[in-house]
Amino acid sequence: MYIDLIVLVILMVLVIVFYKRFTSFVFFMAIVDILLRILTFIRDNIGLKDVSDLIGKYVPGSIFNIIDKYTKGSINILLKWAFVVIMCFFLYYIIRIFIKKKKI
Repeated sequence: MYIDLIVLVILMVLVIVFYKRFTSFVFFMAIVDILLRILTFIRDNIGLKDVSDLIGKYVPGSIFNIIDKYTKGSINILLKWAFVVIMCFFLYYIIRIFIKKKKI
């Protein structure tokens, strides 16, 4: 079903409505993707079959997996490139924060 897509879209809209900044949206997308990848790692490397099956059933592997699940063709490619651009912005913001960080 579309539950993972619906949850992701609702959360994206909430972030846009409450924070109203592009940087917040970029950080949100990065946080979600990192969380999904961590849960996928746990799913693949945990010794508990029940937990692994639960994560595998309800949690997608990454945002790319969500895009692949619900789109095909040109839309798929466009959404993937849009996500890559968002991740480039995330990298830029993280590097900028790292450089501005004061030494102790």
